[in-house]
Amino acid sequence: MIVGDFSEEKKKPKRSNAAARLLEVVLAALMLLVLSPLLLAVAILIRIESKGPAMFKQQRGGLYGRHFTIYKFRTMEHGRDKRRNRINPFDGDPSITKVGNILRKTSIDELPQLINIVKGDMSFIGPRPTVIDQTDNYNDYQKQRLMVKPGVTGLAQVSGRNSLSWDEKIDIDIDYINRKSLRLDLYILVQTVVKIFRTEEIYEKS
Repeated sequence: MIVGDFSEEKKKPKRSNAAARLLEVVLAALMLLVLSPLLLAVAILIRIESKGPAMFKQQRGGLYGRHFTIYKFRTMEHGRDKRRNRINPFDGDPSITKVGNILRKTSIDELPQLINIVKGDMSFIGPRPTVIDQTDNYNDYQKQRLMVKPGVTGLAQVSGRNSLSWDEKIDIDIDYINRKSLRLDLYILVQTVVKIFRTEEIYEKS
């Protein structure tokens, strides 16, 4: 499904090129290969601690609003996410498992999104993909967020993550799209590593 009319945007030259795309796919595939023992160990730990699949799958809105399936390690008790009133968990949320809490603090739960990069649904850097109930109902301003592929990490994540309001995240993501450059992407990568080690802004305030 495609949200809105992006026909004119599709006619414009792409910022990325085939070589950059190939490099991204190769890097993601190599990371999956190197990290495969860790990914397997995490999957086993999740299954041991709680019933349900190790992987969490959900429909998200991607480039031009196209729906795609995002992959993450499951960090909550199976089925609890479908009965929630909040989009994001809060610190001390009882639905988060012990293993899940560690995965969220280290961002290991996001590693399966390397599969999404290989498939072409996502990039390493870009606006974080959100649920289709939101992207399908974006206004014209918010739809600008869908003009690039969503990323595993992005400017909003290193600028405050879950401590930011939804409107603030939208503004920051659109600012990123307007200023997108190699220097900005490198800055985001470095800041992402810093945030992971500091385990900052993982949860919303309860």
